[in-house]
Amino acid sequence: MQSQISNVDVGIIIGYFIIVLLIGFIVSRSTKTGEDLFLGGRSFGWGVIGLSLFASNISSSTIVGLSGAAYTTGIVNSVYEWMSGIPLIIAAMIFIPLYLNSRITTIPEFLERRFDRRSQLFFSGVSIFATIMIETAGALYAGTLVLQAFFPNLVMWQTAIGLAFLAGCYTAFGGLKAVVYTDVIQAVILIVGCSILTYILFDKVDFDWSRVVSSAPEGHFSVVRPLDDPGIPWPGLLMGVPFLGFWYWSTNQYIIQRALGARDLNQARWGLVLAGFLKVIPLFIMVIPGAIALTIYPDIPNGDSVFPFLVTNVLPVGLVGLVLAGLVSAILSSVDSALNSSSTLVVIDFIKPNKPELSDQDIAKYGRITTIVLMVIAAAWAPQIANFTGLWDYLQQMFSIVVPPIAVIFLVGVFFKRGNGDGAFWTLLIGTLIGVVLFVLGEMELWNLHYTMNVGVSLLLSTIIFFMVSLLTPAPDQNEIEAFSYKKGLIAQGMEEMPWYKDYRTHMILLVVLIAYILYLFW
Repeated sequence: MQSQISNVDVGIIIGYFIIVLLIGFIVSRSTKTGEDLFLGGRSFGWGVIGLSLFASNISSSTIVGLSGAAYTTGIVNSVYEWMSGIPLIIAAMIFIPLYLNSRITTIPEFLERRFDRRSQLFFSGVSIFATIMIETAGALYAGTLVLQAFFPNLVMWQTAIGLAFLAGCYTAFGGLKAVVYTDVIQAVILIVGCSILTYILFDKVDFDWSRVVSSAPEGHFSVVRPLDDPGIPWPGLLMGVPFLGFWYWSTNQYIIQRALGARDLNQARWGLVLAGFLKVIPLFIMVIPGAIALTIYPDIPNGDSVFPFLVTNVLPVGLVGLVLAGLVSAILSSVDSALNSSSTLVVIDFIKPNKPELSDQDIAKYGRITTIVLMVIAAAWAPQIANFTGLWDYLQQMFSIVVPPIAVIFLVGVFFKRGNGDGAFWTLLIGTLIGVVLFVLGEMELWNLHYTMNVGVSLLLSTIIFFMVSLLTPAPDQNEIEAFSYKKGLIAQGMEEMPWYKDYRTHMILLVVLIAYILYLFW
């Protein structure tokens, strides 16, 4: 039975659009300076931060990609979701206090203070490229796939431009505060809509989990996979996933910008840990439904079409609008976050240093112009993603190129105080080239390691480069880098006289236990 879009469905979708645009308009009236536009006036509390982190990460590309991967190769790709709690904990313990103590606006600013201007510009450029060409374009592509399931005559490039324009409008004028407030709405809609879809699918198999498991290929519900597994082989689970997660949750402007806008350190830390708990949810309401679909609908030809197929064929009239509104909001949430973070990087890291006389109002103006330009670029690239084998593969393979050297200079750099600007810059440059070479060799079938294992190889080589170059060149001034390196007391900062039940370290332990239990269940 093919679900039709009823008047109720249309009303829900239109109502959501009106709310989003209204929020953008209201917030824009109080968005006057660069700090307002890029950091929301540093006013966010932990609940808003946690929900916004969840919503911005759970984009339509995540939903479509994870469901498709669960259908075709199993649930192993879900590790990117529920294991996110580990890098979020690392961020809360070490990197967030370093960032907030520095009063930075962008993560590359931190590299400038720890190392030098070269590392800042290189990292900022890579971040802008990754955010626009991978995150934003991926979200637009996935969003268009979803809409085409309802409206088959939609043209990819036209739809991508329309979605980008809608998100770009309220982002350009409302800034991060508009992004975060709409994220909160999106998080609630997504959780409710996907939970309903999951319930209906379970009902179709009479709530018999053993039936689902028995009808799937062997190992479909295991996250520890053999060496030749096309999803994530077990070495990649150790060598790739944790470091991809660290980059995303600890050094990615697209994500960390919310924590930089926190009222204080405690609010930021609580928000990150909340996001860690929320990230467990997708396993059950986004990944598992894709796996159940294999039992009920074994002949869906394209993994990227699984979730749109389920929405159009499983949900009754009336609920289609709710889920579609959630998916559209997911598109907008990812796009608006990416546009806002990228415009922040362009203005703060490239324009402002060359125009020191700019006022706060001028910075806000440049930020709005940059947002529109980046919006057009992402919309133009989005249709090209169709040339890749699958959306999820596209996202993760691109990340595997840029992540390793970045992870090294942050993870090693804050502990290895002998590390200097030369070491950081050459690690970024050569490490990225290594990632590109491995990717190209893989495409030419001359290098057969899985991309997650390529991350491990690049990490090892990048670490060697960082140590060797740093040790062969002059040491940095230890007084100048003191505030940007790990020191005793950093993990406990702000927790003095804090009741145990409010201490983020208590919440952190509970989160680790939960992650370990899930690993045990799906070993």
